[in-house]
Amino acid sequence: MNMLPFMSAKAIQLPAMLIVSMLAFGAPGHAAEPTTQTGAQTQTSPSQTPAESQNQPQDQPQAQINSDPFLKAEAAPNPADPWEDWNRSVYSFNETLDGLFLRPVAKAYRFVTPGFVDAGITNFFSNLSEVRNFIHSVLQLKGESAVVALGRLTFNSVFGLAGFFDVATAWDLPQRDEDLGQTLGYWGVSSGPYLVVPLMGPSTVRDFSGLIGDITVTPSPWDYVEDPDVYYLRALQLIDRRGDLIPAESFISGDSYTFVRNAYLQRRNYQVNDGKTYTDPFAAEDDDVMLDDF
Repeated sequence: MNMLPFMSAKAIQLPAMLIVSMLAFGAPGHAAEPTTQTGAQTQTSPSQTPAESQNQPQDQPQAQINSDPFLKAEAAPNPADPWEDWNRSVYSFNETLDGLFLRPVAKAYRFVTPGFVDAGITNFFSNLSEVRNFIHSVLQLKGESAVVALGRLTFNSVFGLAGFFDVATAWDLPQRDEDLGQTLGYWGVSSGPYLVVPLMGPSTVRDFSGLIGDITVTPSPWDYVEDPDVYYLRALQLIDRRGDLIPAESFISGDSYTFVRNAYLQRRNYQVNDGKTYTDPFAAEDDDVMLDDF
C-alpha cells in the first residue's frame, strides 16, 4: 500500500525525482493497442479427409473470442489508466520499499504508542492542514466550508492543545478536506490519466500537479518550521499515517493494484463532487469499495 512521503516545502526536488524514475522505469506512454484475430487458418490433419475438414466451423475460435466478456475485459485497456504498464512497475517498486522499510517501522510504532497518543498525533498533523482547507474552500467559493475550516483551526488550536484533541468534531464541525487538485477539478480541469508516482503512490495528472502547487505555493504552517525539525516532524507524520493505514489492508481483495487504483479514483471523484455520486465506471469491473484512507 503506497503512501505520501514526508517532504519539506522548501526543500523538495520532485522534477529531479521524476527524471531519475523515468530513466529507471521508462517514460509512461499509452498502452499498446491489443491485437485481435482477424481470421482462423484451417489445416487438414492426416486423419481427416478434405470433406471432413470443410465441414468443420471455420470461425469458431474468433466467435469464442468475441463472445467471451472475460477475454474482452483482459484485452481492452482501462480508459482511466492508459499508462498501466508504467504504473504497475512503479507500484511494485513502492510496495517493495514499503514492505522492507516503512511498514515494519509503522507496525512497531503502533505497537509501542498508546492509542490516545497515536490519535493525538494524527489530530495534530490534521489540524495543520486546516489552513490549506480554508484557502481552497475560498477558491472554490464554498463559504460554509471556509468557515468550518477556520473554526476548526481556532477551536482545536486553542481548546484542543494545539490540535492534539479534536474538539471541533465533538462540536459538530467535522473536517472537510480540500486541496489544489480538488480546486482544479471544481473549475473543470479533467483528472487526466491515473498515475502512480515513485515513493508517493496513487495519483492522477491533475492531483499530482495540485500536490506540487500545494507544496510550493499554498501557504502552510510548515513554512515556519525550521531545519532540521521539519524533517523529524515529517518523518513522524509519515510513520503515523502509514500506521493508520495498516487496519485498512484487510479490506484489500483480488489484484491489489486494481483495488487501490479504483478506491483512490472513487474517493477523489467523491471529494471533487462534494459527495454527489454519479455512475461509477469501475463498479462493473470490481466491487464498489471506497476506503477513506486511500
